Amino acid sequence: MKDIKKVDEKDLAVKTAAQAEQMLEQETSATAEEVTVEGAPQQGEAPQGQGGQGGHRGRKPRGERKPQKKTSSLTDSGFIEKVVSINRVSKTTKGGTRLAFSALVIVGDGKGKVGYGLGKAGEVATGIKKALAAAKKQMIMIPRRGTTITHEIVGQCGSAIVLLKPAAEGTGVIASGAVRAVCDGAGISNILTKCHRSNNPINVVKATFDGLSRLKAIRPVVAAVAAAEVKPTVA
Repeated sequence: MKDIKKVDEKDLAVKTAAQAEQMLEQETSATAEEVTVEGAPQQGEAPQGQGGQGGHRGRKPRGERKPQKKTSSLTDSGFIEKVVSINRVSKTTKGGTRLAFSALVIVGDGKGKVGYGLGKAGEVATGIKKALAAAKKQMIMIPRRGTTITHEIVGQCGSAIVLLKPAAEGTGVIASGAVRAVCDGAGISNILTKCHRSNNPINVVKATFDGLSRLKAIRPVVAAVAAAEVKPTVA
């Protein structure tokens, strides 16, 4: 009988995409920080339980506290990475039930290039890494007009239908979570959208990509007129 792969309790506690992103940030920060001994005072810091320069219970003075890091949308790889959804899936085998996690991820550069990927693994972090690798392999270029799309279009996948309409400057992204992640990855900051029938995140993302991939780029009018006026000369 085959051994069933055990799943950690922290993976079972993950239910939303936000919890998965928070867990990944904690893991990366834990590996980057230096290991310190508990109870040992740091250099320039008063021992715990004593006053003076360290303050109450060894705290640093208010003026010497480190400033908080500003969170940016771009990651170390130079792409905007967003986890849309995480599903817990199970497979019934002869030896029992195997649990796994499926992750849907959006990756974009914020300049019109965006892609999506699906990854499945026994752990949440591994599934997200697989999805990121798949998304970077199938990125597409989306034509834009400033900060919005070029024209109105409807995308469809299965029973999910997504309406995409260009919007004026200052409108913002009027969209659901799945469509918003795609627009943020592509650098679209002004758009009007509406999801019809199905609200399944996977089908909604695929329908959004179906509509964005069929957008037509706007050709400059001067170049089009100049090309029409040029006539071939007869020898």
